[in-house]
Amino acid sequence: MHAQRRNEYLEVIGIDVWVPRRGVVALPESTPAALEATTTPRAAEHGHLPHGTPHAGGTPPPQLPAARTADPASQVGVASRAAPAALPVDVAAEWDRLRSEVATCTRCALHSSRTQGVFGVGNPQADWLVIGEAPGAEEDRRGEPFVGRAGQLLDAMLKAIGLSRETNVFIANVLKSRPPGNRDPKPEEVAACLPYLVRQIALMRPRLILAVGRIAAQNLLATDMSLGRLRGKVHHFGELNTPLIVTYHPAYLLRTPGDKRKAWEDLKFARDVFRQVGLGNLGHRT
Repeated sequence: MHAQRRNEYLEVIGIDVWVPRRGVVALPESTPAALEATTTPRAAEHGHLPHGTPHAGGTPPPQLPAARTADPASQVGVASRAAPAALPVDVAAEWDRLRSEVATCTRCALHSSRTQGVFGVGNPQADWLVIGEAPGAEEDRRGEPFVGRAGQLLDAMLKAIGLSRETNVFIANVLKSRPPGNRDPKPEEVAACLPYLVRQIALMRPRLILAVGRIAAQNLLATDMSLGRLRGKVHHFGELNTPLIVTYHPAYLLRTPGDKRKAWEDLKFARDVFRQVGLGNLGHRT
């Protein structure tokens, strides 16, 4: 019965494409849908490289304030909340102020060609933060990150580990404005826009960051290492050693479906890291 339920679930969300039919890794004992559980407060910080990695040059991003202490006893699941809860008044006010600043930003030349700033979407109190590169044309029109085919695939990937942008994850980009022609962000554009993301992280205090795509990972970790070398490792992000996991961008997976199996392995790895953080075996520096 368990195997039948698992196979039905995987067929619905397309994991049969991610995991080849023969000779690959066994799926987890629990179905992804069964992994949802309530967790306790989070902690995060931004501004430094993974532990032991030299900075690639330039001024380090600003530091975030000290994070809250988590209760490891109950942090064993994936999902952080069944639905978004009301933010504390002061945090909600700062969140709204930040959203307004993004909407009216003129810090770099991208403001002259964009339709609107793309702030992010999801639960601002989520334990999981997914970070991509920059808005594309459809995101620029709709004002929401990861829409269209790439967004649908990302949603399926997150659903496989019990996450949803409607309830228990927040999704954002390194850049809030679309680069013309979907080109790679320029260093000066990242420098101008990254403080917005830093402030989002300071307000959210996520317990795990999932960087999707090479550009996002390299900018967040201030490295020129390839995505292949960044995958499969726990990168510690910030003074509190917030775990950061790297995986493929869904747009890449649409072009290269053979790597969906690797993306599934990354998601399972991220889920396991999250559990270890909850058990106090990994994560934030006290």
